[in-house]
Amino acid sequence: MSIRAERERSRSPLIGAAELAEFGDLSATTPHTEAELAALIGLLTVAKSRIEIVAIGHSRDADSLAAAEAFAAAWEARGKKVLASVDWPEAAASWLRPARRLTVEAPDAWVMAAAPLGFAQLARRLRHSTDWDPARTFAFASLRDSRLPALTGPDTLHGLRGATADGAVWHVRHRWVMS
Repeated sequence: MSIRAERERSRSPLIGAAELAEFGDLSATTPHTEAELAALIGLLTVAKSRIEIVAIGHSRDADSLAAAEAFAAAWEARGKKVLASVDWPEAAASWLRPARRLTVEAPDAWVMAAAPLGFAQLARRLRHSTDWDPARTFAFASLRDSRLPALTGPDTLHGLRGATADGAVWHVRHRWVMS
């Protein structure tokens, strides 16, 4: 590995203040809907899915917490298991602690209910410091923000899927959010 590549790999994944300013306000969340929750459960339980055990990540705002709790209740009502429910602040020193808590037990999938800003920081830390795979990650509608892939960096979120408030689905393909 070249010195330059090693330096790039070891740099902090935190998003700088100047970069954040370019993207505007990314702290908004909305209450989840029943259609959204049903679509999210549907994404995780498609035919031949082997997803039984999930870890849930969520921002600390009321909407994200309520969505995470609703998902956990619906998931466990299906006889499935939640390994961990991990929260994080919108501003933190590194996001390393929640990243490790989400990935330490190697769930089948991750479910995210969050504001885009905190999730962008967490996603960069997850990709930089853990074996997290965005293609095994499912999200509520609040993360369906076209600015998110640009903020997190090239392919950081490639494969992330989610549900919209009306029960449709979306996914991230490289730097695009597609519905």
